[in-house]
Amino acid sequence: MTAFYRASRSARAHHLIELKLHETNQLFNSMDPSPFNERDLDQDADEYIVSWAREYPIDAPVRLRVHLERWPAADPTSLITDAIHHYYQYRAEITHLEFKRIMREGRLALIIGIVCLGSCLLAAHALIPRTAGDWGSYVRESLTIAGWVAMWRPMEMYLYDWWPVLRRERVFRKLGEMAVEVVGSPPVAKVDSHLLVQA
Repeated sequence: MTAFYRASRSARAHHLIELKLHETNQLFNSMDPSPFNERDLDQDADEYIVSWAREYPIDAPVRLRVHLERWPAADPTSLITDAIHHYYQYRAEITHLEFKRIMREGRLALIIGIVCLGSCLLAAHALIPRTAGDWGSYVRESLTIAGWVAMWRPMEMYLYDWWPVLRRERVFRKLGEMAVEVVGSPPVAKVDSHLLVQA
């Protein structure tokens, strides 16, 4: 199980996120067969990092400090840094594609909504005479309401759907460029006894 520290703010206005691991493998998704620097991060670690990054202003820089209890034989700093940057840059690209899809579908929905609204208003005022009585008023009102209902989806997409996705993309891009520090207790180098020269 991955253990976490709270995030803090340094004197240089970089928001610090601290992550405590027993070993390097805990940072990655164990089911992902990709090489280390291309693996997905562990879900708990990913959610923790992203949640703290979202707490800060979007333009505020962040940095990550990873604490390793078991230091491997080779320095893992470069490996962990590359893996984290690769993962969040990939998520930023996927989120950007989602943003483009929302904009594309929003344009299509807007065209459909305008056509439907225009058709309903035209039918309400041109096809139903004013002398039709109460039933004519009901039909006109129903067509007017139906036309505006058709505009609900494009209005929702352009007013509410796009900006959370854009914010996620900006967070991922920031995480894909943040400074990463790995700290721990590097193993003490063993000395071959055969190389010792007795005085």
